[in-house]
Amino acid sequence: MNAISTHKEAQAKALRERFDRATASVLVDFVGLDVGTITALRAELRKVGVDYAVVKNTLVEKALLGTPFEDNQEFKTHLKGPTAVAWSYEDPSAAAKAIKAFFKGADDDKKLTVKCAIMDSQVLSAARVEGELANLPSKDELRAMLLSTLMAGPSNLVRQLTAAGQQLTYALSARERSLGADQA
Repeated sequence: MNAISTHKEAQAKALRERFDRATASVLVDFVGLDVGTITALRAELRKVGVDYAVVKNTLVEKALLGTPFEDNQEFKTHLKGPTAVAWSYEDPSAAAKAIKAFFKGADDDKKLTVKCAIMDSQVLSAARVEGELANLPSKDELRAMLLSTLMAGPSNLVRQLTAAGQQLTYALSARERSLGADQA
């Protein structure tokens, strides 16, 4: 093996590790964006725990050998032209949300074009990435929703149990006032 092929094998292995660790990977076309915009995007993605890298399509194909994407023609149609990948490791929607938020209100020629995403051995179309994945609640939001749902039952129970006592207190207080008014 020569040095070039050894280097490419190492790159493919590193890419495979990123894809394996990721909960979701968003593939984008970055044509038309200047270096400053990409640098600012990388910084925003890093803040939410997302890695971003420009990759060669052939290396992606090589990295995904032996996975469900190896022979997936739908996925392979997106491996044309310049490609960058944003890997979300914790929150599957983090990359899609960050990309959407970063380019919100930007001119059409100043946006990344989402090619697709891969998540749970599925290929998600650009429309699904922008419409569904980018709008999913984060893990923290889901935890808060679950906690409020779990707390609703006990809170209602406590309210119901204390309601009878409160009503009795109000009735006794009203009776006391009426007796006090009769004596005056």
